Amino acid sequence: MSDKILHELSPAEVKAKMDANEVVVIDVREPKEYGTERIPGALNFPLSTFDATALPTGGRSVILHCGVGKRSAMAAQKCFEGGAGEATHMAGGLGAWKEAGLPLIVTDPATGQPTIKTQGHG
Repeated sequence: MSDKILHELSPAEVKAKMDANEVVVIDVREPKEYGTERIPGALNFPLSTFDATALPTGGRSVILHCGVGKRSAMAAQKCFEGGAGEATHMAGGLGAWKEAGLPLIVTDPATGQPTIKTQGHG
């Protein structure tokens, strides 16, 4: 992987790029995790079935994310194996996103209804 470049962006950087419609955010967690809580606008492409050639980029850059950053780095490796020279993932994953107080879609287990929440710091 010596000639491959893995970029890391902070949650704030990812949010700014999402707001500017510059990127597609891909959540590589499993569907059950994605259904429980997710970043608004992120698409679910689980690592277990990840195919780098099937990502719906629409000509935009892709940012990978997972829970803490481990699976998104593994997905980046799959992108490299598929021929990509560079890949980007969000440092710290969804945990860092929540810590930054950025919005989440959270499913209420009592009703099954999704709601948008902004987490407090800490």
